[in-house]
Amino acid sequence: MADARLSELELERYARHIVLPEVGGPGQQKLKRARVLVVGAGGLGAPVLLYLAAAGVGTLGIVDDDTVSLSNLQRQVIHDTASVGKAKVESAGETVGRINPHVTVEPHAMRLDVSNVDGVVASYDLVIDGSDNFDTRYVLADACAAARKPLVSGAVGRFDGSLTVLMPWEHDGKGRRNPTYRDLYPEAPPPGMVPSCAVAGVVGALTGVIGTLQAMEAIKLITGSGEPLVGRLLLYDALGARFDTIRYSAPKDAA
Repeated sequence: MADARLSELELERYARHIVLPEVGGPGQQKLKRARVLVVGAGGLGAPVLLYLAAAGVGTLGIVDDDTVSLSNLQRQVIHDTASVGKAKVESAGETVGRINPHVTVEPHAMRLDVSNVDGVVASYDLVIDGSDNFDTRYVLADACAAARKPLVSGAVGRFDGSLTVLMPWEHDGKGRRNPTYRDLYPEAPPPGMVPSCAVAGVVGALTGVIGTLQAMEAIKLITGSGEPLVGRLLLYDALGARFDTIRYSAPKDAA
């Protein structure tokens, strides 16, 4: 197990966490020991990485095969103008290092698919999905379920977003298996039905809202505080300034 002792500088850096009874010193040590994989260093991954780095998560894996473009900067706040043309994993890693030198970054400049996802997921404790395509979401959700890794899944549209936590190897209070991603979304929509943000547009601050909520769920899972969004889908309507939560479940005959 990694050494989770906190130095004097770390005790000062995380002082506002440590005074929280729900976190405290033991919770901060859990954060330091944690290995979190963030898939996508874009609109959602940017705030996730910023807040988890600031929170003191010891190791952050970053998966992305893209480079920074000027049109990314309206929402992907982990990158700046000087980063245009750089690999996103490199740019994001540099920013994480400036925020918190105690965090180790493991870059994965690749696109996840069935041939590589299991190997990448295996070495992490928790996974956060900030990807922008359904192929990656299904592949990642299946791999996390098989490896028994908690998955924090988020998505955004033009002015709306959603968030849930998936832990389908566990059971609820009634003995029913927790739902999978496929219980929530049995099939991906036909190609072209859901336009990309390049076509439909997206408000940059919206990705900040959903990505920050993903980071909060990850911190809760790591520290064991609060109730994660397992079996619940949090919906955010930015134009109406409204949050709603709906419950969903596995089929009744699910073991």
